[in-house]
Amino acid sequence: MSNQENMNDIASAFEILSDSNSRRDLAGNSAGLSKRMSQRTQIFDPTLEKMGEEEDEEPAKNWWTRFLRFVEVKQHHSASNRRSEGIVESFLYNDDLAPVDAARRVWGWKQYVFFWISGSFNVNTWQISATGLQLGLSWWQTWICIWIGYVSVALFVVVGSRIGNFYHISFPISSRISFGVYFSLWVVLNRVVMACVWYSVQTYIGSQTVQLMLMSIFGTDLTTRIKNTMNTPNINTFQFMCFMLFWGAQLPALWFPPQTLRYLFTFKSIVTPFAAFGFLIWTLKKAHGNLALGSLNELKPTGAVLGWNFVISIMSALDNFSTLILNAPDFSRFAKTEKSSIYSQLFILPIMYAIISIIGILVTSAAYTMYGVNYWSPLDVLAQFLNHFTSGNRAGVFLISFAFGIAQLGTNIASNSISAGTDMTALLPKFINIRRGSYICAAISLAICPWNLMSSSSKFTTALAAYAVFLSSIAGVVASDYYVVRKGLIRLQHCFTNKPNTLYMYGSRFGTNWRAVAAYVIGIVPNFPGFIGSVGPKVPENAMRVYYLNYFVGFLVSFLVYAVLCYFWRVPGMPEGVGFFDFSTWFEKWTEVEDFAEQRRKFELHGAEVDFDEESSTSYVSITEPGKV
Repeated sequence: MSNQENMNDIASAFEILSDSNSRRDLAGNSAGLSKRMSQRTQIFDPTLEKMGEEEDEEPAKNWWTRFLRFVEVKQHHSASNRRSEGIVESFLYNDDLAPVDAARRVWGWKQYVFFWISGSFNVNTWQISATGLQLGLSWWQTWICIWIGYVSVALFVVVGSRIGNFYHISFPISSRISFGVYFSLWVVLNRVVMACVWYSVQTYIGSQTVQLMLMSIFGTDLTTRIKNTMNTPNINTFQFMCFMLFWGAQLPALWFPPQTLRYLFTFKSIVTPFAAFGFLIWTLKKAHGNLALGSLNELKPTGAVLGWNFVISIMSALDNFSTLILNAPDFSRFAKTEKSSIYSQLFILPIMYAIISIIGILVTSAAYTMYGVNYWSPLDVLAQFLNHFTSGNRAGVFLISFAFGIAQLGTNIASNSISAGTDMTALLPKFINIRRGSYICAAISLAICPWNLMSSSSKFTTALAAYAVFLSSIAGVVASDYYVVRKGLIRLQHCFTNKPNTLYMYGSRFGTNWRAVAAYVIGIVPNFPGFIGSVGPKVPENAMRVYYLNYFVGFLVSFLVYAVLCYFWRVPGMPEGVGFFDFSTWFEKWTEVEDFAEQRRKFELHGAEVDFDEESSTSYVSITEPGKV
């Protein structure tokens, strides 16, 4: 298979995230379509005892009603245009969050490999790799930290991917299983906030490439030639102008469906690696091959200080990935086979990030021998090259900055705007689809002021750790619920309903699993004193050391607490006749969802739940009591 064909496969995978209009009818034939049009299920408040027949939508009585109908998102899974869906109805089941059928599962192991190759080449990866150098570690100590950190990341990503890989559901739906149908809104909201923050940060990093491109053309004194009217020390008018330019340049890319951006992703995957290695060779040549092999910090750490700086450097990789670990099912649900997203991610992720990180480490070390400054961003090194304003330096800086700008744009769309849009469809799908969610994310990013987060490496590391405090405990609960409590046993129909006798409503109309909520809160507690200390107030040193291990602590505490609570207070849907500590029987299985819309209709109307055996033959069982199947 050619490289172009591989990249087209990747682009096709992005297509399925937003192109609702091209999705085929899940029933598979016109008879099924007619049947659903005549027997369409209405899902409203769970207190309703009966669901009435579909009625034509009443004419709009005022301008506000007409406006709401104009802006609402029309869902296609119901095959009906006779009336608009209610807010709760579209929240429970919509096009973007429906299980992925076989025709849309297009990611083989090669696509996951190319996805991480493409995703690893960005400025943020370089900055994370330089964290250890900022803390006084040598280049080889820093690289060891990178390997340990990203191997840990790969393990967490694979752990989070399995539920999406086997059941073809996204993160917003998988969170309903452990937290409950309605409390999952809070969990998804956390992820949306982080996606918006990261979109803002990546936009600011991208704006720095615009600064370098403009300075390579018009001169390095643009910061003084353009009068500064900003009332903050962390950004001036020229920098803010570049931020808005890059922010605006991303907006057209948010409009078009991702399949039309295939050439952008192809261009990024080809050009950015050449730019990265070219930058490394250029820097080594300028430094005459001299590298600072020891600590780049005047206060050379030893003993316990060195050890804890080593830990902080390791954790920076995990903190950087705390959002992507959580929404791993969003990508793994498109896997072609049972193993497509498992071994490919487990090996390629640490390898690629270690390669990019060593480039960043070597560039920083070489730059230190030339300028005597420990730069944590490769863009700062490029800016130094412009001090010698020769035509060669100007051309080299412009081309490398342009390549990095393309990398930032592609990364921001793939990892942040699409993720935010997907999660927002789970919050209010009646009015938000992926495209609209992406634009909302872009609008929110303006209010975050990322230049304050990025003013120094220490502030950036602190911000990363803060994200991990809240997201790690969510990931711990989800993993404990799937691997220990349920042992891979999932009932898909129960994920898309608010009927009070179903598994993931947890026996109440509030749709909340109190055990998960308790474990989530308790998982935050050990890290919280250190989190407070990281933003200013003095706290005990031991509290800070716990906080340095934030992701491991939050994940492990919430994982264990949830398992203990479920041992004493069993949750609905646990395997019957299997001991809590008996893992000899594993219930996870590859599930086909070709006719899921019809299966769900029968489940809503008659309580008939579809189950599949190993030969994919279909059988129906009815729900007789809450929590029993």
